[in-house]
Amino acid sequence: MYKNGLSYVTSCLFVLIAHCAMLALVLFNGNYTETKDVVTLAGVVISLDLVYFIVMLFYKQMTYSIDCMLLLILNMSLIFQSCFGGVELAKKHLITCIAALIACRLGYIICRNHTLIQTKKKYIFIINLIIILCILTLTGSRSIWIDLGFMTIQPSEFLKPAFILSCSTSIIEQQKKTKVLCFNVVKENIVLTGLIILIVGLQWWCRDLGSLPTFIAIYLCGLMFRFCYPKAKFSKKILVIIGVISAILIVLALKFAPSYVQDRLNVDIWNDKSGNGYQQSRALIAIAEGGWFGKGPGNGNLHNIAASDTDIVFSSICEEWGLLFALMMIIVILSMLILPLINPPRSYFHTTVTTGVCGAFIVQMALNIFGSCNMIPFTGVTIPFISQGGSSMVTSGFMIGMVIAGQSPVFKRHKRKRRSKGGAK
Repeated sequence: MYKNGLSYVTSCLFVLIAHCAMLALVLFNGNYTETKDVVTLAGVVISLDLVYFIVMLFYKQMTYSIDCMLLLILNMSLIFQSCFGGVELAKKHLITCIAALIACRLGYIICRNHTLIQTKKKYIFIINLIIILCILTLTGSRSIWIDLGFMTIQPSEFLKPAFILSCSTSIIEQQKKTKVLCFNVVKENIVLTGLIILIVGLQWWCRDLGSLPTFIAIYLCGLMFRFCYPKAKFSKKILVIIGVISAILIVLALKFAPSYVQDRLNVDIWNDKSGNGYQQSRALIAIAEGGWFGKGPGNGNLHNIAASDTDIVFSSICEEWGLLFALMMIIVILSMLILPLINPPRSYFHTTVTTGVCGAFIVQMALNIFGSCNMIPFTGVTIPFISQGGSSMVTSGFMIGMVIAGQSPVFKRHKRKRRSKGGAK
């Protein structure tokens, strides 16, 4: 049972009913040639549900709410991805969904003991540097992918959870201040600021500017908790200086942005439908044609456009399933991020971790959805758990495991001293 809320069985039934309803819609309104394609998809989805429900019983947690929401959104995405352009099981996406569930358990196990992981903080910083070095040396000329021949890996995705752990702090760490010039500073905060500057430079060098807002959001969340921990005295001068520097950097970034970024900032998608505005114009048309209830699973045309299952997956879902289903998808992801606020993390370290994960996911979703709707320049950022992609799915699963760890952390129990036989009773 949950400490607060629905029972485990009730939550599992809710997830099963939601998936069965979607599968029924595929059966009665989907575009498929043989019924066995729908049966195969249904068998895989329901089997994955049941197996994960059983596996979760072996983990003692205070709450399983986030686990159920994770399984709900992953199998929703599997159904979405299996219907783009026609109903057929998306085997690659199925593998990445299973990998995300395994990574979630791994993130949970690693991050449960906040006391232990904080003692390994220097190694986490080293891991960040190793990933950055891999990006510089193994991805090729200013690329973000490592091509292994049979698969590609995006190491910058693995940098996100490592950077979140680096940003996470405790009250004790923030009390270790050193006077530098006329400021009282924490040495670790200076190292962290140097790390984000290095990451920003790396993303700029790799021409992966779409991911910059995600890393900046993680850094700002960590910075907020470092400056505003309970009963802390922080320097207003530092905040003002940080604000001024940030404003200057934003202005310089917009002014000296590469030509392809300037094109995206200034493009009129309707006057350049065959050029820089091609994807966004087709994405908007697909959303409009889908309406509230969509054309039906597998009946869309956007799957013929590049990145239809990754960068503009929101539009693909709107076209085939309708805006109503797309909004439900967003609500499920947001609910999974809101749940930790209902059940607050049990340690300050886990609170910082949870805030960083939520900040990263919300920024990623906003960039993808607003970019698809032409409300902001197109960035090419994926929606967590929905878009196709191995590196993104694995790291997203790991990051949700970090959040779950904050709901059921490990606390060291103090051993009681035994009294001597002659002592007072």
